[in-house]
Amino acid sequence: MIGMLASGVYMHENDAYSVYPWHKSFGVLIVVFVLWRIFWRIKNGWPKPVQKYSTAEVALSKIVHWLLILGTILMPVSGMMMSGLGGHGIPLFGIELLPRNPDAIDPSKVVPLNETLAGLGKALHGLGGNLLIAAILLHIAGALKHHLIDKDFTLKRMLGKRIEK
Repeated sequence: MIGMLASGVYMHENDAYSVYPWHKSFGVLIVVFVLWRIFWRIKNGWPKPVQKYSTAEVALSKIVHWLLILGTILMPVSGMMMSGLGGHGIPLFGIELLPRNPDAIDPSKVVPLNETLAGLGKALHGLGGNLLIAAILLHIAGALKHHLIDKDFTLKRMLGKRIEK
């Protein structure tokens, strides 16, 4: 997701149109992993805190985790809405899952399938990207706070180490 956010910002800031097919293809793949991750989280629940934290810390943690989950599903879905419904198609590494909808008069342009929903997808993609960047930065800050200030095992657990009490 961080790589997709970075490439999205790069494409937007530099009009790097050659990167769009790769960005869209990886976005389609991410949906599969995100759905699996959401299913896994629902099945396994949230990990227990490694120690007692304040009510504010617990609330902030839950908000950030929900923003991360919602952002990881919102970004690829809104991107597909923006591209597919905007007439630009949805590619998957050269396979057209939804083909472009070229303008009959000027084939270098496209005709949106649904301009309103494509616009909604674009707005959600922009807002979602900014919210996801903020949530990632808060998540990193929280992990570093746990590791450097609290000196607990939260970061080690996040990195896959099993912590036995």
